[in-house]
Amino acid sequence: MAHIGRRGLLAGVAGALAAGTVTTASAAPGPAPAPGAAFRGMWVASVANVDWPSTVGLSAAEQEAELVSLLDTAVRRRLNAVVLQVRPTADAMWPSALEPWSQWLTGRQGGDPGWDPLGTAVARAHERGLELHAWFNPYRVANHTNASLLVPEHPARLHPDWVVPYGGKLYYNPGLPQVRAFVQKAMLDAVRRYPLDAVHWDDYFYPYPVEGQYFDDDEAFAAHGADFASRADWRRHNIDALVREMGAAIQATRPGVRFGVSPFAVWRGDDVDPLGSATRAGLGTYDDLYADTRRWVREGWLDYVAPQLYWHIGHPQCDYETLVDWWSQTVRGTSVDLLIGEALYRCDPDSPTAAWRDPAELSRHLTVAARYPQVRGHVHFSAKQVVADRNGAMAEVVADHYPTRVPPR
Repeated sequence: MAHIGRRGLLAGVAGALAAGTVTTASAAPGPAPAPGAAFRGMWVASVANVDWPSTVGLSAAEQEAELVSLLDTAVRRRLNAVVLQVRPTADAMWPSALEPWSQWLTGRQGGDPGWDPLGTAVARAHERGLELHAWFNPYRVANHTNASLLVPEHPARLHPDWVVPYGGKLYYNPGLPQVRAFVQKAMLDAVRRYPLDAVHWDDYFYPYPVEGQYFDDDEAFAAHGADFASRADWRRHNIDALVREMGAAIQATRPGVRFGVSPFAVWRGDDVDPLGSATRAGLGTYDDLYADTRRWVREGWLDYVAPQLYWHIGHPQCDYETLVDWWSQTVRGTSVDLLIGEALYRCDPDSPTAAWRDPAELSRHLTVAARYPQVRGHVHFSAKQVVADRNGAMAEVVADHYPTRVPPR
């Protein structure tokens, strides 16, 4: 799946390795909703210091300055939302009592950075008229398989039976009800503390398949899977339950906070399911990640879905417009907003793919998407590329589609 790109970027990089707390109770909420306005977001990845902080071990003041600079860049690019990764590997970018401080801040898991990054991010974003969507990864524990490298008080060390090594990483086992309850509690801690605009998940549920590797959930399946026709059905049930329960818990905790997921863009191909898309991606969320993303939309368990449409217009296996059309049909008649995840990181003058060398490719994406009334906006991966804009693609998007600032919804 070399064409996925973003997943490879995060996995590959992850393999290598003003002081003071801000009080957010009085922070103003995000921009007021405006019907018909377009969502314009950017992802800020913290895992492996992909976007922010630029490296581990910066001072609190340096980390905050970098964060504020990214928010100011979003304003200059006439964006209106930032999707900030705050729980990359079963850790926290806020002072959580349930999980350790993220290693991507100080270089040491559990190391206090001397400030409250999430609390500061919410306050600074709202000051600039930006929404702040807190991006959590539910089940990834570590980008290695050595549990002894985790801090002694880490829940994965206190409960080793919760963890499954797979593909060179550690994951919480989605098949255990106690795990599902814990990861929800860990994420809801941030919802309870801060006036977030949304809770955001990416594309990791059960891990992406790794050839020759086995995700050993035999004991959990034996204990909890008796009522299901297959292990695949049971796994999908586990992820369905996580999504359904989390959506309800967010509203119970802080009404008005939205819930969005950014899945891999192919649910199933129409070669295996007539309801699927006319694509041949080599995998799909339903069969390979056990994430029935179509159902989540049709059941209304989400407020928005932001599929990662990281292919160019005319791609022979996964054409951009084919997927925009499929997702538009999927959300039609539901209350779920459709946002499109855009591959700004692929826009490169040295790209091996001619389409991505063309600075106008990304702007054409937004032109295509504008033909579909179900598309409510776009999210660009990622902040580093919004800043660098290596071939001028982001500048073209701004010039062609973002003439003035607008509220996100």
